[in-house]
Amino acid sequence: MTTGPHALAVPAYLPSPTVDAIRLGPLAIHFYALCILAGIGVALWLTSRRWVQGGGKPGQVLDIALWAIPFGIVGGRIYHVITDPELYFAPGRNPWNAFAVWDGGLGIWGAVALGGLGAWIGCRRVNASLPMFADAVAPGLLFAQALGRLGNWFNNELYGDPTTLPWGLQIHQMDPSTGAAAVGPDGAPVVLGYFQPTFLYEALWTTAGGFAIIVAARRFRLPRGAEFALYVMVYTAGRSVIELMRSDYANLILGLRVNTWVSGLAFLGGAVAFALIILRARRGGLGPARRGPSAGTAEGAPGPDQSRAPGGAPQREAATATGRTAPERREPAIQGTDGPDGRRAHDTIA
Repeated sequence: MTTGPHALAVPAYLPSPTVDAIRLGPLAIHFYALCILAGIGVALWLTSRRWVQGGGKPGQVLDIALWAIPFGIVGGRIYHVITDPELYFAPGRNPWNAFAVWDGGLGIWGAVALGGLGAWIGCRRVNASLPMFADAVAPGLLFAQALGRLGNWFNNELYGDPTTLPWGLQIHQMDPSTGAAAVGPDGAPVVLGYFQPTFLYEALWTTAGGFAIIVAARRFRLPRGAEFALYVMVYTAGRSVIELMRSDYANLILGLRVNTWVSGLAFLGGAVAFALIILRARRGGLGPARRGPSAGTAEGAPGPDQSRAPGGAPQREAATATGRTAPERREPAIQGTDGPDGRRAHDTIA
């Protein structure tokens, strides 16, 4: 085994793969891409389950995801290229590699921002509630990010300082032209050293965060939008700390990595949003039980107990204007919507 400057003798360590893709002739199937796809699959499955049990129609999540996922991938790549332009546009670099998503490099905040725009378009097209979708997808996003971090393991990237801890990560010198570890004169893979596995810390943190949101939604009566605000807070709290541990190159602002600043600001935004959502819910007593997302809950549409009267006004308001009170319509309970105690059905998912 050929060693590098940080390859100290350690009694135990976590190994890293020596290949980053499966090669079938001219076709290369990158493990990073497979991890991203696995994360998307898990997020779709969990979101669909929570969506239906929360009152949504089966199949709507897939309809929304057909917009959100492509937007998210493009947004994530744009964020990465903007924050690390020297990787693609510095002298001697190949600008076309900015499109090589399979080589790694997706910025979560670009993915969330542009993916959110895609989700908004999808929700408008199927007449669904964007806040309800955001809550349903929140834990699935964290699980998807955890699986995506495993792609960094295959790429031998995203690690911290050298360490002699028993869970130190063995890092190889990878050869981009072959997609495998470079070999030394003895024919063994070149080991650069043993480092803090920051990708693993983030994967474990996001996994725990996903379960925490599911438990919180089951245990507490969270108003609409609170679960997604919790997602932002949970992820950014861990990311802010983990960014400080990373040793790979990054652009700095006032001595701190760009993603450290972005995570800190996003955490503050999520915390403010969560506080406002809770305060508004307390002042309003959480209001009446919320309906499913497809029964007139899109922006500007009447709810199931507010059908439109001629002229565009809800019947309840029209009746009040004429001095007559329209009898309230009693509708059968819809499976998966809020019950008498105000809990949403998807809050009870195991």
